[in-house]
Amino acid sequence: SVFTLSPAKAASPVEKDRPSAWSFLGKHRSHYKKIQAVLFGETLDTGATRLLSLGQDRTLVEYDLANSSKEDLRLMSVQRIEQSAVPYCMQWYPSFSTESFLITASDQYKFKLYNCTTKMCRKTVLGPTYGAPVTRMAILSTRDQDEPHGALVERGYMAFATKEKLGVAVLPLDGNPFGSMSIIAHPSGVSALASSPDGKHIFTSGGKDASVFMWKFNSNSLEAALGLGGPDLEPFYTLLDGGRGGPLFAELEDYFYYSQLRSQGMDSMESRQVSTTIPVSEIPFVMRSLGFYPTEHEVDNMLNEVKFGHFSGTNTQQTEIDLGDFIRLYINHRPAFGISPKQLSKSFQILCKSQGGRLADPDSISRGRLVQLLESKGEHITEAELAEYLCYLFGSKEEDEEDVFSPSDLPPHVTSQHFAEEILGLV
Repeated sequence: SVFTLSPAKAASPVEKDRPSAWSFLGKHRSHYKKIQAVLFGETLDTGATRLLSLGQDRTLVEYDLANSSKEDLRLMSVQRIEQSAVPYCMQWYPSFSTESFLITASDQYKFKLYNCTTKMCRKTVLGPTYGAPVTRMAILSTRDQDEPHGALVERGYMAFATKEKLGVAVLPLDGNPFGSMSIIAHPSGVSALASSPDGKHIFTSGGKDASVFMWKFNSNSLEAALGLGGPDLEPFYTLLDGGRGGPLFAELEDYFYYSQLRSQGMDSMESRQVSTTIPVSEIPFVMRSLGFYPTEHEVDNMLNEVKFGHFSGTNTQQTEIDLGDFIRLYINHRPAFGISPKQLSKSFQILCKSQGGRLADPDSISRGRLVQLLESKGEHITEAELAEYLCYLFGSKEEDEEDVFSPSDLPPHVTSQHFAEEILGLV
């Protein structure tokens, strides 16, 4: 429901100072699940009021306030912004470039930046992993009073809350694990979060503790913690198994340079042009080689992030990516805690239940049913594409060779263990 605030009409000169009154504009059932956040804002060009809502149904809705009238609240756009993650909150992102963004946080420990106009996902960043995902955010203002609205800034800070903790993070976000810190604020849970207009104080309210706390924000402590992580890629190496000298990094280097050969043609007898970059089109293949299997939607987000990363400043799309930027992209997009055997087993139990019947095995699924679900549920995949992917997974297909594996070659019944170890190669 939306209300408007308008000056009250004075019945007599005595009532000329009568306060403004709220009037009902309209309502609209724009989400079929719980609404997680409601956000007001202004367009930078005209200053018109904007209203957006974000729901557990993974949908971002913007309302057409200019063309709405009493008892007629209209929608401007309805867009599904997540496939599997459930968004928890959203805020307007500070202006670090000429492009304006909306930031969201989800239950998968990710921050995502969306273009305010097109709603295209422009960046995905690993969020703080302090025992629970971020459920509330508040941008801490660092802008001078005389500075115009929408002016570009170089540095900023954001307060966030998880289930019971209050934290602060350095902006712009890049996935650096040393760029945030937190403290237990309300053991019974944080119910609300706000900041002062000058960004120097943070306010939190609890649940059962019936308390409201005021916190003083000291950016020096956060900057010192950020400096301890080291420069450039050093903080990101700590998120790779074994670090800079570990086997994962060595494997990543091998795949990275193999992609250069692959993009130039495996059967070519000409001299190879080895460089420090690979084509953007090779990103999904290297990701899958490292054991991260993104959906087509996630692949599109990664490619858009790289292609348009500097578009607002250069007006050109990026066609290649170097090893350092690829490491950042891999760490920010892969699952925060990987895929555990428990998660895989739970997913397979759901698939097994879909077979129906009292005699259905709760721990395995028939070959025919698995193939049917892969082809009809989620992102569409054809039988030919499924056969091709299985060939690559089983290592029975080389470049420019015909398929030598088909879904009928799968065992009659597939278990979660067989699917993880024998098909996906997750050991």
